[in-house]
Amino acid sequence: MTDTEALQKKPCPACGADVAWDPGKGTLTCPYCGTPMESPPAGEGAEVVEHDLGEALRSLPAEKSGWQEQKRSVKCQSCRAISVFDPERAAQRCDFCGSPAIAPYEDERDVVRPESVLPFQVSETRVRESIRQWYRSRWFAPNRLKKEAMTDTLKGIYLPYWTFDARADAQWTAESGYYYYERETVRTSEGKTESRQVRKVRWEPSSGRLQHFFDDDLVPGTVGTDGTLLKQIEPFPTRELQPYDPSFVRGWVVERYQVDLGQAAGRSQEQMDQELRSLCAAQVPGDTHRNLQVRARYSERTFKHVLLPVWLLAYTYGPRVFQVLLNGYTGKIAGRHPYSWVKITLAVLAVVLLVLILSMLKSK
Repeated sequence: MTDTEALQKKPCPACGADVAWDPGKGTLTCPYCGTPMESPPAGEGAEVVEHDLGEALRSLPAEKSGWQEQKRSVKCQSCRAISVFDPERAAQRCDFCGSPAIAPYEDERDVVRPESVLPFQVSETRVRESIRQWYRSRWFAPNRLKKEAMTDTLKGIYLPYWTFDARADAQWTAESGYYYYERETVRTSEGKTESRQVRKVRWEPSSGRLQHFFDDDLVPGTVGTDGTLLKQIEPFPTRELQPYDPSFVRGWVVERYQVDLGQAAGRSQEQMDQELRSLCAAQVPGDTHRNLQVRARYSERTFKHVLLPVWLLAYTYGPRVFQVLLNGYTGKIAGRHPYSWVKITLAVLAVVLLVLILSMLKSK
């Protein structure tokens, strides 16, 4: 189905209004009268499908494009994020950086429809309390941060991710180093000779083989959020993914991926290579090693395009925009904030003063 198809309404059985996913109740709920839907989303209980990566890179099926309902897209001219939301919503500012410089966006290329979604589980009330606690724990942040970082800019957003599976068969070679000690006589700077133990390394060739299965290696398709902060709020429990149903995202902002499947597959390959090298390094015997060489072969490579829930707070402090992210399923939080150089200077002076006092007490 395509973006231009009619919106699939799910009316409330009590008042007739369109229901939306409620993370606090974990079900479809009417936002007006609070009546929960007894029937689950259409995708619930279905199977989450893995797709062959090689075949997909050769040709993407046309039937897997679109959002299954009508959507509008806007692109931020500042951070370049593309937001997708319900057509009745009027976008005035970018949800990621707060910039008012947004413009309607249309892309003639087919958009790969997400087939899996991890529904929000953390309610907005819990998120606001977590953010207040996070503010209070930022000791070196300016005192007026709490006032200027307004939590009413809080947004729940489904971020685009790619997941990759692969079976790896790696062979490695290295030089294993074994420590041993010899006693040597050395001359000191004062011209005296003394005997001391010196550590040396005996090098021996070594090799081995490692087999490993990568399950749901994550690659974000977002450009609107801080990648470092995203890593800090991971992991997302991908085993809890539900087959995509528009009911899960109705009423929520969705970012459209700008890291396509080919780019994401390349980044996943790099991540797997790095992790595989670390796993092989852990197998090398001895006390240390050098010249590690890894030859890996990957098979059974599959992928999914998924939506993962993130609460995003973007606030402006002075000329800069800062983000706070919270995992919409686990509640894990990470963020950036400005620093008060007055507080930092006072802390450094306090440490210096403490060191001076301790030195004076020892000298007595």
